[in-house]
Amino acid sequence: MKAYYNESKTEVRKQVNGSLKPLTEQQVKANQEKYGLNELVEAKKKSLLMVFLEQYKDFLVIILIIAAIISGFLGDFESAIVILIVITINAILGTVQTVKAEQSLNSLKELSSPTAKVLRDGKIVEIPSKEVTIGDEVHLEAGDYIPADGRILENASMKVDESALTGESVAVEKDTDAIEGEVPLGDRTNMVYSGSFVTYGRGTFLVTAIGMETEVGKIAQLLKSTSEKKTPLQVNLDNFGKKLSIIIIIFCAILFGLNILQGGNVGDAFMFAVALAVAAIPEALSSIVTIVLSFGTQKMAREGAIIRKLQAVEGLGSVSIICSDKTGTLTQNKMTVEDYYVEGQRIPADQIDPNIPFHKDLMRMSVLCNDSSNVDGKEIGDPTETALINLSKKLGVPASRVRGVYPRLSELPFDSDRKMMSTFHLLKDGYTMITKGAVDALMGRIKYIRKNNQVVEITDQDREDILAMNMEFSKNGLRVLAVTYRKFDQEKVLEYEDENELIFLGLISMMDPPRQESAEAVRKSKMAGITPIMITGDHKITAAAIAKRIGILTDISQAVEGSAIDKLSDEQLREFVEDKRVYARVSPEHKIRIVKAWQDKGNIVAMTGDGVNDAPALKQADIGVAMGITGSEVSKDAAAMVLTDDNFATIIKAVENGRNIYAHIKDAIQFLLSGNFGAILVVLYASVLALPVPFAPVHLLFINLLTDSLPAIALGLEPHDSSVMNEKPRPMNESILTRTFLTSIGLEGLVISIMTMIAFMIGYQENALLASTMAFGTLCLSRLVHGYNCKSKAPVLFKRGFFNNKYLQGAFLIGFVLITCVLMVPFLDSMFKVQTLTIQQLMIVYGLALANLPIIQVIKWIRNRK
Repeated sequence: MKAYYNESKTEVRKQVNGSLKPLTEQQVKANQEKYGLNELVEAKKKSLLMVFLEQYKDFLVIILIIAAIISGFLGDFESAIVILIVITINAILGTVQTVKAEQSLNSLKELSSPTAKVLRDGKIVEIPSKEVTIGDEVHLEAGDYIPADGRILENASMKVDESALTGESVAVEKDTDAIEGEVPLGDRTNMVYSGSFVTYGRGTFLVTAIGMETEVGKIAQLLKSTSEKKTPLQVNLDNFGKKLSIIIIIFCAILFGLNILQGGNVGDAFMFAVALAVAAIPEALSSIVTIVLSFGTQKMAREGAIIRKLQAVEGLGSVSIICSDKTGTLTQNKMTVEDYYVEGQRIPADQIDPNIPFHKDLMRMSVLCNDSSNVDGKEIGDPTETALINLSKKLGVPASRVRGVYPRLSELPFDSDRKMMSTFHLLKDGYTMITKGAVDALMGRIKYIRKNNQVVEITDQDREDILAMNMEFSKNGLRVLAVTYRKFDQEKVLEYEDENELIFLGLISMMDPPRQESAEAVRKSKMAGITPIMITGDHKITAAAIAKRIGILTDISQAVEGSAIDKLSDEQLREFVEDKRVYARVSPEHKIRIVKAWQDKGNIVAMTGDGVNDAPALKQADIGVAMGITGSEVSKDAAAMVLTDDNFATIIKAVENGRNIYAHIKDAIQFLLSGNFGAILVVLYASVLALPVPFAPVHLLFINLLTDSLPAIALGLEPHDSSVMNEKPRPMNESILTRTFLTSIGLEGLVISIMTMIAFMIGYQENALLASTMAFGTLCLSRLVHGYNCKSKAPVLFKRGFFNNKYLQGAFLIGFVLITCVLMVPFLDSMFKVQTLTIQQLMIVYGLALANLPIIQVIKWIRNRK
């Protein structure tokens, strides 16, 4: 079956309505019952309770819940309550983030215009757009949003902005002629689509698709079927939590068995094993990560990036591919004059001088033969015409002043058949018709050319020069207008026959230029090991020209059109994308396939965009980045991050933030695990030598809740370091627990355990309680001091940045005061199962804890030297 754009409007009317007449009210009701309302179907949402319960699916959380239940049965309600409080807080945080997320389909529903003008029973009536049905005849004029998809029946110079669907920056000129063969959506000039709007002219169309059957509806379906992706940190923490929990449970089971073999009480042995598991498993890790990411989002918001999904902060820091939309993302989404071509010379826009007669006349005529306006910064009209108005204003010649002096006396409006428009004015040197339009349409009508301020007959060489310059402009992705004129002896009403024997004045080239920051942002992204790729609905030549300017493209062979993708299987596409940097004339399905192809090659992909057409790919990508100013609500809601300034450079700042945050989270994990490993080694040492248990369960809980969490959070808030942008992105499958990372944890944990065991053995010379107290105090303070070791991979003891983290200073001070009170205040001894220390004993504890700092710093120095 042929597509509607392949059929004549008469044939389409017969197919859709069964006749050539507009719908009656009775037919409207029948169609509404048959096809439903013109609205998008919303996906079923999870209940708040379900979202909350899903937060407990994590393996680490399940293990802790089991530990809490067993603790409660054995009478240790303190441990049970502490564990449950920690995991509940974490679940609440996760629920809040999830509830804020998915509103994509709601935004899609709001995208359609609220009302539409339709022909019903021979009368034009205004109705809510949701009541528009198949077969309706909808009337459009400049400024109207299009409520449904349809075939154009009548057209009066109508232009439609379809950038939200196609990504093409220039409004599309519409016509009514049938189109042969299969063409992409952006080239279906006899069709209109829901969600786009009319910028110029007027027309009518026959509704052929509504609701979920429209192009916007198909995108809604794609959104529903596109799955959310976990970021690398989420995947890493899930795997890490499972492995760690299993190792710790096995270890605790071994210790439990050793205690029983040595004649210990079963209940006490089990309680100690549970307490050790609680202390060893960093159950606050998820909360710490969430808090660190939350602080990261605040910093990023101040820099122009709003994070909708917390984990995206880290995920963006690990991207290796950025697939970027062109219009409004890399470009300004605003047509701008690039060059004049007058008297055989190409004049860049910044060298145009209104005091030079040729320049002045070309500017004045381009403003007079022009239907657009710019009033108080509000632009009305076609973007190419607006560009001419804006240039004139910028050079101190406001359009309103020129038009006031030389009013329009007659006109021949633009139409897509003639590809030109003409206006008639009384200028200083007499009555003048100004004609501007496409170069190819005007060349056959030009008889004269203005040279050296004289009008002479145009030569073949002149024509060749004009066409050569037009070709050069076009190859560089520029849109070109020719400006001509003709003199008359008296005032007249213009006729189409008058648009002949024209005098050539000049060419004006325009484009949607790159943002000033784009080139630098692309350079930085390449330096950081990230490959930038342009995906756009615009024409290949235009896209390639922009991409070359900003450094994405080096050779035209790296640019392809979406039609090339249709011929490739998913396996072939994976190989095809390797050396391609620009994709033009693409559909939403193409974008998803391109993103997925890069993901299948082991890359972490960020996708930027602003239109409705970008939403599915934003959701498919590991990190979706939407534009906040020019972006549609759909793209914002589908994205993980929204740029409030629409600045591509902000993405690179976000990458830097993401990398820093990930590095700081690793520092926090290293701090927690090395401290926990130290505690486990002390317990293992005591168990193997049949010494008394070095820690009471309350000691381990104190360490876990107070001396662990605050320094870990503080490390996550470490000041950022710009040198992370000199590193390559992390591989997608790289675990947090790398060999180097585990070695650091092992060495640092060993040092902490040795200092703690020395304290234990010193105290054990008097009694077991003092031994336990000194070991407890040394372990607590060692972990507080160890926070400074975890600030950097390199030794930082004698560097200027050693004291640059105010949060770490505060965490150390709070922990130091708390543990000193526990060790020195007599009435706290029974509560915390300690013996009050003398000053001498306290100094020994302080000295052993502080000794960790220089020893670990020396180890770092030696390892870095190697």
